[in-house]
Amino acid sequence: MVARRAGDTTPVRIGNASGFYGDRFAAMREMLDGGDLDVLTGDYLAELTMLILGRDRLRDPALGYARTFLRQLEDCLGLALDRGVTIVANAGGLNPAGLAEAVSELAARLGLNPKVAYVYGDDLLPKAAELGFGEPIAANAYLGGWGIAACLRSGADVVVTGRVTDASLVVGPAAAHFGWELDDFDALAGAMAAGHVIECGAQVTGGNYSFFTQIADLRHPGFPIAEVHTDGSSVITKHAGTGGAVTVGTVTAQLLYEVAGPRYAGPDATLRLDTVELSQDGPDRVRVAGVRGEPPPPTLKVSVNTIGGYRNQVEFVLTGLDIEAKAALVRDQLADVIPPGARWTLARTDQPDPASEEQASATLRCVVRGSDPKAIGRAFSGAAVELALASYPGFHLTAPPGDAEPYGVFTAGYVDRAELAHVAVLPDGSSVPVPDPAVTRALEPVDPAPAPAERRDGGTRLVPLGKVAGARSGDKGGDANVGVWVGGAAAWPWLAGTLTVDRLRELLPEAVGLPVHRYLLPNLHAVNFVIEGLLGEGVAAAARFDPQAKALGEWLRARCVDVPEELL
Repeated sequence: MVARRAGDTTPVRIGNASGFYGDRFAAMREMLDGGDLDVLTGDYLAELTMLILGRDRLRDPALGYARTFLRQLEDCLGLALDRGVTIVANAGGLNPAGLAEAVSELAARLGLNPKVAYVYGDDLLPKAAELGFGEPIAANAYLGGWGIAACLRSGADVVVTGRVTDASLVVGPAAAHFGWELDDFDALAGAMAAGHVIECGAQVTGGNYSFFTQIADLRHPGFPIAEVHTDGSSVITKHAGTGGAVTVGTVTAQLLYEVAGPRYAGPDATLRLDTVELSQDGPDRVRVAGVRGEPPPPTLKVSVNTIGGYRNQVEFVLTGLDIEAKAALVRDQLADVIPPGARWTLARTDQPDPASEEQASATLRCVVRGSDPKAIGRAFSGAAVELALASYPGFHLTAPPGDAEPYGVFTAGYVDRAELAHVAVLPDGSSVPVPDPAVTRALEPVDPAPAPAERRDGGTRLVPLGKVAGARSGDKGGDANVGVWVGGAAAWPWLAGTLTVDRLRELLPEAVGLPVHRYLLPNLHAVNFVIEGLLGEGVAAAARFDPQAKALGEWLRARCVDVPEELL
């Protein structure tokens, strides 16, 4: 297996077969059948996933890992061994030792004998209170790629981990393959960039892409591959003949996904996003080069998941005339039974002179949260149903009354590296400690890049921003990011000069009153915004219409701005 030859200088082909827990089940076989690979990774963990696995572990301490991974291995493990492809996945979640044991048991049933290794040390739940994290159901530090590298250097065929950073699934195999040292920060940062690009699977081969109509075949996009080179540069591609596309645009979009400023910190290095250079290297091939890295921060980020309470919601359909008055009547009628802090949202999807009943209708949604499941359960939703014959004309709901359900809250914490032990358990059962970098550097803001001077030679036209710009958005706990880019240098000065923080607040009124940070990334012709608190307590609390801000960028692209005629 190529990933085992430390010090090799030939590129290592690292594919990805999962971007989240629930991604395309067949992707593992598609990637193994589709062409040559050295390593196949799988990213199964997200902030919400850790909460789900935490609840699984509460029910059964033997669980806490992504069980889908086992079912995929049942179909594909023999094929991977036959083809010499190493599998690296963070599917271990909260129980990597349990998953490693389950993989070995599965292999024995299949008559196979892979070398299985795992990485642990991220679980901080036993000392959560001591560290100031309260009483969560899961508290996990984000580990880096060196534990994975140790497992691969020992000859492992399958490596499973707990909460490592998504990019570490590529950093570890690349470090093992090339024999990088702990202080090879440029190379490590380059692998981080490659890992960040392919971590979300088909999202870099055309999925969720603003200009998706320009992609010839998006019915079944292929999953991505990073060909990583010895200096950390890479080429992003996919198997020949698969759907979707890999372009500078699709890679730019993914680089902007769920990031903040020019310094993108990881456990192994800090990636300078403002140094990344992209170029088309042929059909479905994009070169990622020029990446510079810095020492990582002295602390590690911690994913802390707690049960926040209970939530429930009711959606009223309002049809025809007097929509605002109908909404006001419902709110008055339920005022005495709704707990404090309820969130009402009126979505005016109705149209004038509607040709269908749906086009005549708006939706009024009420989300309630609290500590008493009875008060916000049937007592609340039942009260809404009781209005059926005593409220506005045309009264109906989108769903029958429901019980309250628990919701989770994600918060980010930070711990000194000395608070945990990063350990690799090798295929022979021996454990080896994973060293930390000797040099670290506190994360500091980068001096803002100067906005380029804008020159206009003609008039402007009021059009949707998306006519000239792409966007990608996502969530980090209660914060949201939205990255916006243009496809060439000609439009970059206009974008940087036009899309200011104040203008963003005008275009996205939800951001008014919230802290908003803007970062310029000239190499990518992009500007990235982080909107603090837009998502409240995060996706698991689900109070916002789009709780993970996945469509925030598309909303922004739909807003109209004055664009120079020459750019249109």
